[in-house]
Amino acid sequence: MDSARLVAADSDSRNWLSYGRTYSEQRFSPLAKIDKTSIKDLGLAWFLDLDTHRGQEATPLVIDGVMYSTSAWSKIQALDAATGKLLWQFDPKVPGETGVKACCDTVNRGVAANRGKLFLGTLDGRLIAIDAVTGKEIWSVVTVDQSKPYTITGAPRVIKDKVLIGNGGAEFGVRGYISAYDTETGKQLWRFYTVPGDPSLPFESKELEAAAKTWKGEWWKSGGGGTVWDAMAYDPELDLLYIGTGNGSPWNQKIRSPGGGDNLFLSSIVALRPDTGEYVWHYQTTPGETWDYTATQHIILADLTLDGRKRKVLMQAPKNGFFYVLDRTDGKLISAQPYATINWASSVDLATGRPIENPEARYPDPAQPSLVMPGPLGAHNWHPMSFSPLTGLVYIPAQETGYAYMDAAKYEPRALGFNVGTDMTVATMPQDAPTKSAMLAGVRGYLQARDPVTQKVIWSVAHESSWNGGVLSTAGDLVFQGNAMGELVAYDARNGEKLWSFPAQTGVVAPPMSYEVNGEQYIAVVAGWGGAMPLTGGDAARKGAINENRSRVLAFKIGGSSELPALPAPGNIGAPPPRMKEAASVAAGKNTYLRFCAVCHGDAAIGSGVTPDLRHSPIIQSADAWKAIVIDGNRKDRGMVSFMPVMSAAEAENVRVYVIDRANDERDEAVAAQTAH
Repeated sequence: MDSARLVAADSDSRNWLSYGRTYSEQRFSPLAKIDKTSIKDLGLAWFLDLDTHRGQEATPLVIDGVMYSTSAWSKIQALDAATGKLLWQFDPKVPGETGVKACCDTVNRGVAANRGKLFLGTLDGRLIAIDAVTGKEIWSVVTVDQSKPYTITGAPRVIKDKVLIGNGGAEFGVRGYISAYDTETGKQLWRFYTVPGDPSLPFESKELEAAAKTWKGEWWKSGGGGTVWDAMAYDPELDLLYIGTGNGSPWNQKIRSPGGGDNLFLSSIVALRPDTGEYVWHYQTTPGETWDYTATQHIILADLTLDGRKRKVLMQAPKNGFFYVLDRTDGKLISAQPYATINWASSVDLATGRPIENPEARYPDPAQPSLVMPGPLGAHNWHPMSFSPLTGLVYIPAQETGYAYMDAAKYEPRALGFNVGTDMTVATMPQDAPTKSAMLAGVRGYLQARDPVTQKVIWSVAHESSWNGGVLSTAGDLVFQGNAMGELVAYDARNGEKLWSFPAQTGVVAPPMSYEVNGEQYIAVVAGWGGAMPLTGGDAARKGAINENRSRVLAFKIGGSSELPALPAPGNIGAPPPRMKEAASVAAGKNTYLRFCAVCHGDAAIGSGVTPDLRHSPIIQSADAWKAIVIDGNRKDRGMVSFMPVMSAAEAENVRVYVIDRANDERDEAVAAQTAH
């Protein structure tokens, strides 16, 4: 596995050599033994249960009969790709307390490979090289300031014996960058910062000096954001690396950069020279972003015929709801059209490349929320899309979720929890049944097949849930996608007809991939419900979803006859404690919960199967047991650190009172429903 083999990966149909299979990140497999005729005989070949029960987002690599996958908490598994036999597992032993720094679950999206080594980014910010045969660590470097809320969840990439890695953390307050390391030694070779730092210090480049003029105030004190936490692609002919950058830190531009400005290079696609990290060009999808509209979503490279001539293009469907086609040689905009319901902007001006905004979307009234589409989860999140050169279509796992944005009153950043500068209490789902039902009706997802030349939707498949899996297309004219309803599904790539499905017993958010061993084609996916929406979404996350995490690697082949074990019987939920104290304690507890707890335990204290649903926890029965966890931190090794730096024992008790109140609400709703029937 060297650079030449990676460059030639498109002609290696048997293997899956890098995160998106090839440098173009098309996620298209040339294998065709599984097609529209044989799909009816596709069955489970093997499965492997994982020992982590958080979200699973990895794309496995398969290299010459060996699968290399990752799981939550940054573990790696090496498997026999034909049988699923575990050859070895590497555990970097990420400290449990790191979990509180992760905005969107303790996930990991995969590894990179080069010259007998695997490269892993860990949740606590290390980059580790591992011997691919033995699973032993070769070298390890710390790529972030571990005293700050940085994390790594994305898969590294290898280009010309350099391993590239970014990071996350913009919800908490960090400055984004991407770094390159020598694959043999781990020596840092270059670093490109995506936002300018303190202007009283020398700028790292002339581009950052110019970018600083697009910022106002003292942005560097909150980090600025712009983290490079997922998207990368590479064109060997142009020798250009393309990265996607993240949201501002905090989200609210009025706090981050009072007075406005474009805030480069937030929410941008940036082209760099991979040898040096030198800036070449950029395109900003959301100037002056203030909604968590990242451009870190999957980037695909392709050659398309446009207006009668072949163009080298780059395609992205970032969070903001527009599907972009750019000329990847110079970053010039070719087209941009909405691929989902949006109201923050009406269109993109093709002459300037800038969105035509709705001023009301910037939540101008500090006392009145603005309901904006899409919300911070985006019209498309991290889940990879796919491009089939056979159909010429891009397959997008899209979604629709709105959000109420309003300035946070008397905002100040805190040591724990999100620091986004918006009032999270106004964004909570109303709990009266008619309003909640109406709002949930607008939460949905779909798989969209889009022609990038005409910007027309060719077909679309609706999903009841908004949080569905990444996509694989194949030369068998098939499209595979997992979903929140617990299925892995195969569709006809031409018309979207559902041809096959498998009950995975858990929501599937990771993208499938395909490989060949001993002449047999396999479809594989890492199943396991989790990620941002299941952690935070409450009722919106539960809609249409299997709210259980059962983490497994699943592999399928024609004639596969394995079966998953039967599901256990559901357990009984005990009666909650009686409601406590006066309404003021409940209201105070609600505000504290929404500020610090909802991002992990769910909106309105409604869990959705990843972290404990606190309404059903026996811990709420005891004030002392609650304090021991929330204030004393006796479960920090499981990711539940002490919140003493940001809340008093009395405030923590108010949170317990609120959770008990919500548990009683749930019981009363169930009783009323039974009475009605």
